[in-house]
Amino acid sequence: MDLYIIRRHGIWASDAELQATGEESIRVGEDMKDRLRWIRSYAVNEEDGRIGSVCIYEASDPDAIREHGRRIGAPSEDFQIVRGLTVQRPDPEPAPTS
Repeated sequence: MDLYIIRRHGIWASDAELQATGEESIRVGEDMKDRLRWIRSYAVNEEDGRIGSVCIYEASDPDAIREHGRRIGAPSEDFQIVRGLTVQRPDPEPAPTS
């Protein structure tokens, strides 16, 4: 499997929507575990006030990324294969959401 970075732009209007998609992603990921594995995601504030994300997945091929995005209701056409990795520090604890 290759490692992918996926950028989802402004998919969610609220933290509740984001959480519901995350729960669906776990369920769908179990169905697709031979083709795809969710590693981590970062929720980001978009300029228009909506919520987007940057996600790290392992996947067997681009079609697995697209299928997963379609099945969870979060389109996944903005993605790239990871070329390399440099870790300076471990991820910090997430800031509390309001």
